[in-house]
Amino acid sequence: MKKVGILGGTFDPPHIGHLIIADQVWQQCQLDEIWFMPNYLPPHKEKTSTTTNSDRIQMLKYAIEGHPAFKIELIEMERNGKSFTYDTIRLLKKREPDKKFYFIIGADMIEYLPNWHKIDQLMKLISFIGVNRPGFKRETTYPIHYVEIPSIQISSSMIRNFIAKGMSVKYLLPEAIIQYIEEHGLYGKK
Repeated sequence: MKKVGILGGTFDPPHIGHLIIADQVWQQCQLDEIWFMPNYLPPHKEKTSTTTNSDRIQMLKYAIEGHPAFKIELIEMERNGKSFTYDTIRLLKKREPDKKFYFIIGADMIEYLPNWHKIDQLMKLISFIGVNRPGFKRETTYPIHYVEIPSIQISSSMIRNFIAKGMSVKYLLPEAIIQYIEEHGLYGKK
């Protein structure tokens, strides 16, 4: 049975923090693949960016280019509406019965787990892998496998703010994503 880690998020834009998380979990948990799963509309966030879904998908393609175990899973974008993990995992398990799924979350989401839609039922369907994130605790009553990753305090919103202010994001994003942002005038980039 193939072991697949799922890293969900808005990826607006995908940055080196996402890639480090995925690579470290892939290695340390000896997973076969990591699927980057962009949300259509996450239930815990309001849409604040003007990027399109196709922009986010293209940037993800650039981000994972060259890593043999990294894939993009578009099930949440294909469904539209709010992206509840419980619903997504039920669909994935039905579609891919030969795979064991692991959902990768940061410490910010570990603290938020009690608020997740149908969390108790979800815990029966999938295993969670938690990674450290600066400023958040890893304490929970839910069974989480923890992976230590290098602490890098980068967020997509920080990157969007840097770009809007005309600041450099070199080394925070893969070069192909920086070029894409510049070519398409994303995040206020002229």
